[in-house]
Amino acid sequence: MHEALLYEKLENPPAGEAGKNVRCNLCNHRCLISDNHRGICGVRENRNGILYSLVYGKIIAEHIDPIEKKPLYHFLPNTFSLSIATVGCNFKCLHCQNADISQFTKRKSANEESAAIIGEETSPQEIIQDAIKNKCPSISYTYTEPTVFLEFALDCMKLAKDKKLKNVWVSNGYMTKEALDLVGPYLDAINVDLKAFTEDFYRDVCGARLQPVLDNLIDIKKCGIHLEITTLIIPGKNDSEYELKSIAGFIKKELGSDTPWHVSRFFPHYRMPDVPSTPIEKVYRAAEIGKEAGLKFVHMGNV
Repeated sequence: MHEALLYEKLENPPAGEAGKNVRCNLCNHRCLISDNHRGICGVRENRNGILYSLVYGKIIAEHIDPIEKKPLYHFLPNTFSLSIATVGCNFKCLHCQNADISQFTKRKSANEESAAIIGEETSPQEIIQDAIKNKCPSISYTYTEPTVFLEFALDCMKLAKDKKLKNVWVSNGYMTKEALDLVGPYLDAINVDLKAFTEDFYRDVCGARLQPVLDNLIDIKKCGIHLEITTLIIPGKNDSEYELKSIAGFIKKELGSDTPWHVSRFFPHYRMPDVPSTPIEKVYRAAEIGKEAGLKFVHMGNV
């Protein structure tokens, strides 16, 4: 275990709550976590008033991917990126493509038998060595949500910077400003899923809120970090002309016309098995909407 960053001990717990509560300030859930319990992400646990990261160095996935798979089309094109993840996520997306590693840790109590954290023990130094050995000019923190393994990611990112390697996040964009301030100096590029443009979608499908994501996108752009956006178009959920135009308009106005937008086709998965695949025509139309809004780089995915 590794003591977590970005939490505070609550000396005066709310009425009816036991002592030793902590407030996690890693993502915008800002979970209040009582003793012997975990936050929404399932990988940060309060033990006797100290918050621990349960996934530090426990790598569940490590692969060499084309950088375009992130997807990043305008950052180190035609190169490969060492891609790593731990288990856990701070969203509960009903259509998650990596639910087997992102969602199974969601347990209320640390004592539940099924709450064990899995992963191969790995050090930051080993991750850097793997990237260099495989001639990868970048390391991507991806597959699940890198925010929830920030402590390990940050240690890797600092070493990577020393070795002239680039750091890439593939994220839902729900980190706090405090977390973004920590990783920002070491983060070279990020692809953020702007999953929809309504609070209803974020609440019902993701278990989160839209506004913090929008705020973070603006801050990321201001920091000079290379930013690309991805929207998975789900029939009947976020595919209306109004919503797609709203997303494209936000990108153009707040992030700039040179910010790439990836519009991707949905396929039934996880807890959305009965939702049909996105008609290819809808993806084409989304790309047209982006171009009509004045975006210079609109890319179609999963077609």
